[in-house]
Amino acid sequence: MDLGLTGHRAIVTGGSRGIGLAVARGLVAEGAAVAVVARNAEDLDAAAAGLRAAAADATDATVLAATADTTDDASVRAMVDRVVAELGGVQILVNAAARPAGGAPIPSLAELTDAAVLDDFDTKVMGYLRCARAVAPHMIAQSWGRIVNISGLNARRTGSIPGTIRNVAVAALTANLADELGPHGIGVTVVHPGMVETERTPRMIADRGAATGRSEDEVRADLGRGSSLGRMVTAAEVADVVVFLASPRAVAVSGDAVGAGGGNRGTAHY
Repeated sequence: MDLGLTGHRAIVTGGSRGIGLAVARGLVAEGAAVAVVARNAEDLDAAAAGLRAAAADATDATVLAATADTTDDASVRAMVDRVVAELGGVQILVNAAARPAGGAPIPSLAELTDAAVLDDFDTKVMGYLRCARAVAPHMIAQSWGRIVNISGLNARRTGSIPGTIRNVAVAALTANLADELGPHGIGVTVVHPGMVETERTPRMIADRGAATGRSEDEVRADLGRGSSLGRMVTAAEVADVVVFLASPRAVAVSGDAVGAGGGNRGTAHY
């Protein structure tokens, strides 16, 4: 299926690693010009170089590395202005800049601080809002756009107070943006990955194994048990879903949440 993304211009935040980098790779493969965004310039330059090298024809791959801190509105607006100036516009925003879940132990209520919740909220929810607010006028002016927010399956289960709060809030933000921007031809969706295999997974598995005295195979199997597939999905598999939702083919999907965790065992959603 031709997704119709050739020549489209996209911003992917959190684009230096993990799901964000996999999404950027997928968009480039479909012929889109992509601006990858992150705070660390060195990591970002390395990611952009890798994207160009991985393209079928590196000379035709338009990849821009744009540093920005999504917790700062002025930084976000400056980044969007630069992308529009250098790429000639922006039609797609994929919000993936957030602190990854699943690494540190989950604090109990007594141990949970205000700062921990507020930091997560500022990065993931407010960061996504800042980026959407900055790109929306450009999308409205061209009567077309796609915004895909990467959230997480903690929105659909308990166990982490900050994780659930931030992911439910992203889903609520998505629905509101979809209602407001839909009449302008802009689709907005939220994707809920579960435990995803990324470049940080081997270290996380090794650390958990060392802390619990279990083998890495046992830890990996345990991490996959929450999925209907019985394994973790990969960042590339999540990216396939996101790239479709960012395309003109996904016009019928807006305001809704799409699970991309290989199935969420023990729950039913309708």
